Amino acid sequence: MNRAKTWKGEMQKVRSIMLECGLDEDLKWGKPCFSFEGKNVAILQPFKAHCSLMFFKGALLEDKHGLLRSQGENTQSALRLEFTSESQVKKTVLKAYVTQAIAVEQAGLSVDFKAKRELELPEELTKILKKDRKLAKAFEALTPGRRRGYVMHFAGAKQSQTRTARIEKCIPKILAGLGMNDR
Repeated sequence: MNRAKTWKGEMQKVRSIMLECGLDEDLKWGKPCFSFEGKNVAILQPFKAHCSLMFFKGALLEDKHGLLRSQGENTQSALRLEFTSESQVKKTVLKAYVTQAIAVEQAGLSVDFKAKRELELPEELTKILKKDRKLAKAFEALTPGRRRGYVMHFAGAKQSQTRTARIEKCIPKILAGLGMNDR
């Protein structure tokens, strides 16, 4: 099933409004991405149940219409508008969100990624890092996003045994300075 075809009318309507707002359009990650002065503002994404316009710094937007939705429980910055019909794409409402998003970029604002500063390590990881200084040093040398990715993966296991097994399996990648999805 081609999701882009499913939401063709909705996506076309959103795209035309985005371009009216003076944004540049490019294809990034295989999807229409809109930028202002070289900074990514929003991306159009087709899903099974809806298509969405995801604002990269949506957390900084005032949601006057109560329409912004979270990308997921681990998302700190991105928020999206969801559409299931062309009639839901309201030009004035969409332009209001886009105008705010452009103002955020013009002001040079950035999202305070609390989770990068306040990373809570699972007990199993803390014990392993205390025992293995080389691993601890390698883990600390990872980018905040890579550390967060590992912690989310490890902490996602319900049982301590599974968390420990996940950690042990990832040790070679951590020592190599790689993130969860790096090859």
